[in-house]
Amino acid sequence: MSHFAYPCPDCRSTTDLHDPDCNFGGRSRSEIERAYADVLAVLSTGPRPAAQLRRSAPGEWTPLHDGALDRLRREHRVREDGDALELLTPEERTEAISTPTHEPLRTVYEQGSVPGCHDNAVFAMVAWYEMVGLSWDETKERVVEWLEESGAWARGGFEENSPETLVEDKRHVYEQGYGWKEKATAAKRVIERRA
Repeated sequence: MSHFAYPCPDCRSTTDLHDPDCNFGGRSRSEIERAYADVLAVLSTGPRPAAQLRRSAPGEWTPLHDGALDRLRREHRVREDGDALELLTPEERTEAISTPTHEPLRTVYEQGSVPGCHDNAVFAMVAWYEMVGLSWDETKERVVEWLEESGAWARGGFEENSPETLVEDKRHVYEQGYGWKEKATAAKRVIERRA
């Protein structure tokens, strides 16, 4: 089950401490959570056009509300269906985030890891699924499936004796919340050289 911590829409902080250049620096956790709650309260009653969402939200619609809505879209919790915005069910969201669409991770996901970049590729996949909010068990399941379905495990070059052991060895990546982009970029360079 994925968990949503109501991050700052700009810097993703989950505390009152924002990045120095954050557009919402100085906004409290309660203000941020209220903006999300205003958006979600309206959308939980059914799909709404964006203009109607803004008019239906309790209180005044602010840039913080726009930021919360944008973050909900980016994290695949809200989608546009025609001219209406709607909440995704947990199952729909899990399906939507299972296939990374951002480069360089898309290349890693689609082509699979190759010897020379296994550590970076697996690190990046674990970090991606943690970032999008999958539980550890969901992350482990998705990464093991990816290793097998992409052909990466069959290509060999791993020290571990099973994909499950390999992913379990990366649990610290999940628990520490490391980012995926740097490792995915390094893995993509190796994959493209071998393609």
